[in-house]
Amino acid sequence: MHELTLEELSALLNVFDRAGAGQDAIEADLLSRIKTQHAEKEELASMDFDDCLGGACKL
Repeated sequence: MHELTLEELSALLNVFDRAGAGQDAIEADLLSRIKTQHAEKEELASMDFDDCLGGACKL
């Protein structure tokens, strides 16, 4: 399955926000999963892997 990009996840969060996601359990679960993936992608995008050269950090 195709993995969504950070931009695609951001767009989905915007759609949920504009739609005013209801209290439906499936919608709430999907929104939660999208938020989690978005946060993980944002964190990964913000990492500076140059800092890890020479074993300075561990991933």
